[in-house]
Amino acid sequence: MKVLRAQHVLKAFAAGSILTLAATAPASAHVGLGAVHTFSQGFLHPMSGIDHIIAMVAVGFFAINIGGSARWLVPTAFVVAMMFGGLLGYYGWPLPMVEQGIGLSVVAMSAAIAVGIRPPTVLAMAAVGLFAVFHGHAHGNEGAGLGFAFLPYAAGFVAATVLLHVSGMVSSLCIDQLKPSAALTFKRVSGVIGSLVGLSLLLGAMG
Repeated sequence: MKVLRAQHVLKAFAAGSILTLAATAPASAHVGLGAVHTFSQGFLHPMSGIDHIIAMVAVGFFAINIGGSARWLVPTAFVVAMMFGGLLGYYGWPLPMVEQGIGLSVVAMSAAIAVGIRPPTVLAMAAVGLFAVFHGHAHGNEGAGLGFAFLPYAAGFVAATVLLHVSGMVSSLCIDQLKPSAALTFKRVSGVIGSLVGLSLLLGAMG
């Protein structure tokens, strides 16, 4: 039974990974989508950069790893802070080193998963919230000057972010159904890969 359950978990995880990769195949680092004024364009914006995707999925993993109330407080903190950052970007408030901040978030969140860090919930919320401001600024900057059209666009990138968080949470829960040693290996490998991708993006942003 354990073997069958493990197989089902691996199939579910693989299917989710394939769907994610299929949706993000054209993505590299954060890129603009041109004119943005609809919900669908806002929804696709977080999917346009592998940096956003890894960081947001990692938040879901991170929240599940901590457990307890962090499972919903940590993702919520990210979304709220991202909305704040989005407003800053929309109104043209400057934020230094946005791309570097996003790249650093990928490295840090992935490393936290690889190492298995479980900080206090408040500290975790503060950390993801700080990173979320950079992500939100990048999204909001794309919608600057849209007026009321910014609202459906903003709703789109918020919805996409929530979906990515949930994807990370579900993936983590599925992996936790495996034997502890196998689950730990999966998470460490995923974290290391994410960290390497983030480091590459970070070095590119600094270059």
